[in-house]
Order: sequence, then structure tokens, then C-alpha cells
Amino acid sequence: MGRTEWRPLAAVGAWARRQADGYRGGADRPLGGYLGLLAAYAGGTGAGAVWAARRGRRRTAAVRREVAPWDVAMLAMATHKLSRIIAKDPVTSPLRAPFTRYQGLGAPGELAEEVRGEGWRHSVGELLTCPMCLAQWVATGFGLGLLIAPRSTRVALATMTAVAGADFLQHAYVRLQQATEQDG
Repeated sequence: MGRTEWRPLAAVGAWARRQADGYRGGADRPLGGYLGLLAAYAGGTGAGAVWAARRGRRRTAAVRREVAPWDVAMLAMATHKLSRIIAKDPVTSPLRAPFTRYQGLGAPGELAEEVRGEGWRHSVGELLTCPMCLAQWVATGFGLGLLIAPRSTRVALATMTAVAGADFLQHAYVRLQQATEQDG
């Protein structure tokens, strides 16, 4: 490939850098890392969808592959809980450690961490510390799971939904206990 064939690519790259610089406004925003994460998400989702479609053709009709309203309710609760576990739980901090710095305790049973690094590392750190950002990734994984391995995925959804319900009850219990102590 000659030099003249690379000129359009170089022009596109220069244009993208100008757009990124204009967007940043002097702030340190790792747009290249975000672009990499978007590509990974899109590629993984596309590959999972193709796999689910091919696998779905080979499966028997006995396995329910559609997503029912009850699945969506469990999906919402399970996505919320698993996203928070990944982003905030002390036990999952080794997953976040290469991308974050421990800051202290956050909400009950959760850690506060600061994202560190630059570029790709910073982008992954932002994703791993943001439950709302992770939710799309978790929900997509669960959704593909419902198509590829519905029975196993429903067990995982039920488990995470039960954990979310238990957390709610734990917090309610503590509030009631505190209210009782204040009245006494």
C-alpha cells in the first residue's frame, strides 16, 4: 500500500483528534478509551446476538427463549444488584484495583474509590466504578443469557433478585432498629 492510499485515513484521524480536542475543552477526557469500550461492547453484543440466533435454531421448542414480563422485572433487580456488586463491593475490589485507588467507605457495605490512570485504563476505571454505567453491560449479558442459556440465566437472575431483596430488608431492619432506639 503506497503513501497516497494512507492519506484519507490520516485525514480522518486528524479530524477525529480535532473533534476530541474541541470536545475536551482542556479537561482530561479519555475519548480513545471510551471508543475502545464502545467497540468492545458493540462487538461483544453483536457476536452474542449471532451466537444466540444460531444456537436458537438448533434448540428444541421445549426451552422458552422469549423474554417474559417476569424476566424483565427480575432482569431489572438483578442488573441493579450485580452492577453495584461489581462497582462498589469490597470483595470485588481486586477487579477494580488496577484502575482505581481506595478512598474509604461509601454507603453501607460499599467502598468509595477514585479512578486512576490515563486513556484506556481511566476509561475502564470509570466503567468499573459506576453502577449505572455497568448496568447496560450487565443487562446485555443477562439478556443474551436468556436467549443462549435461559434456564441457567433465570437461576442467576433469581439469585441476584433475592440478594437485592435481602439488601432492602437489611436496610429496612436497620432503620427500624434505629427508630426504636431513638424512641426508647
